[in-house]
Amino acid sequence: MKLIRVLHKWLSVVIALQLLIWLGSGLFFNLMDHNKARGNAHKVSAKKEISINRHRLVELNTILAQYKKPVASIKQIELLGQPYYLLNHTQNLYPHFYNEYTLVNAYTAEKRVVDVVMAQAIANASYKGPADVRTVIKVSPPVSDFLKEQNTLWQVNYNDGLNTSVYIDAGSGRLVGHSNDDKRFADLIFKLHFMDYGIGGELGSFNNGLIIFFALITLLFCVTGVIWIVDLAKKGRYRFN
Repeated sequence: MKLIRVLHKWLSVVIALQLLIWLGSGLFFNLMDHNKARGNAHKVSAKKEISINRHRLVELNTILAQYKKPVASIKQIELLGQPYYLLNHTQNLYPHFYNEYTLVNAYTAEKRVVDVVMAQAIANASYKGPADVRTVIKVSPPVSDFLKEQNTLWQVNYNDGLNTSVYIDAGSGRLVGHSNDDKRFADLIFKLHFMDYGIGGELGSFNNGLIIFFALITLLFCVTGVIWIVDLAKKGRYRFN
C-alpha cells in the first residue's frame, strides 16, 4: 500500500503541473490579440481585382496537349496582376498537403517557374510593413513556422522589429502566410496547451502519443486514488455521524 500512496502522490504532481500549463495557456488564448497571434501585423488583407482579356486566354485543350503529364485538375489563378493556369498533377485534399504543380502563363502558354525574384515580388505585394527584404531562402518541409506544410516554400525574411517572414509555395506561387515573433510565441503556447510537440513525427494531432500516455497516467492516478480510499475505509478512517 505504501507503493500505491507514493505513486499516487507523484502522479498528482505531474498532473498538477500540466493542469497549470493548461490554465495558463488557456488564459493567454482569451487575452491575446488574435490578429497579432496569426502573424498578420504587416499583412495586406485586400486583394486587388485584375481585368482579364478573355480573348487572349489560351484554350485549355492547347495547354493540356502541350503538357503531357497527367493533370488531376486545372484552374485559373492570378499572380502579380497576371493570369495563369495552375495544373495540379496530384490533387490532394488541401493545399498544404503535397501537391505537384505546373504554372503556365494563360496568355502565352509558357511555363513559369516560381523563382526567387517572383517569390519576393509576391511576398512584397502582401507586405505593408516599413522594412526591406533581408534574405530569401528556399526551405523544405518541415517548416517550423508552418509545420503542416508538406511542400517546398520560399521564405522571404524582412528586416523589421517583428522578424516577419512571408512564405510562398514554390510550386504554385500561393501565399502560404505571414509569420513573425508574435505568431511564433503563440505557436509555442499552442504546443504547450495541446501537448503537440511532434513526438514520433506526429504534428497537429489531438491523438498523439504524448496525450495517450498522459491519459494513461491520469487513469492510473484515479485507480491508485480509489485503491487508497478503499484501504482507508477498511481501516475505519471514514466515519459518518
